[in-house]
Amino acid sequence: MSSPENPATTTTFALIPPAASTPWRWHLVADELRARGHGVITVELPCADDSAGLEAYADISAHAIGDARDVVIVAQSLGAYTGTLIADRVNAQLLILLTPMIPLPGESPGDWWENTGYAQARQEQAVRRGWAPEQDDDPQNVFLHELSDYMVEEVTAHAVGQSGRPFQDPLPLETWPNTPTRVLICRDDR
Repeated sequence: MSSPENPATTTTFALIPPAASTPWRWHLVADELRARGHGVITVELPCADDSAGLEAYADISAHAIGDARDVVIVAQSLGAYTGTLIADRVNAQLLILLTPMIPLPGESPGDWWENTGYAQARQEQAVRRGWAPEQDDDPQNVFLHELSDYMVEEVTAHAVGQSGRPFQDPLPLETWPNTPTRVLICRDDR
């Protein structure tokens, strides 16, 4: 975890990674934000810990943010569950969900796949894009297809195991947080 280096910055970005990822995932974005004068907090989640569910992810993230002010939370994929859960808790100014699993209150990440019709949408996309659905098991096809060989090696070298534990927990919120929210969805996201 890193902390904001410059307390005079106007915004602190708290970056929550997707599943099976470390803070390294954000290194290029973090460097760019710092170069622009912002504070950056990269959250390290216990991805491989079978005892850590969504509440643990939220507690760790909120602790990492601490007393930072003017916080913008940026959460990717599974990280959207954590970001949504802590947005009001840390009084975030903005919640940005990047290619997210957008949670419903009370929905578990494990149920998200069926509830959103993910499998059917992936099948339809496979037909449109001309790849076999079996290729979904290949991270190169799904996640890394637009990266250089060098970046694929880097991403692979920094990958960590992901416990299934957080996928079991329903999001313990009754309503969406009061934090203004923006969603970034990539047009060609697989």
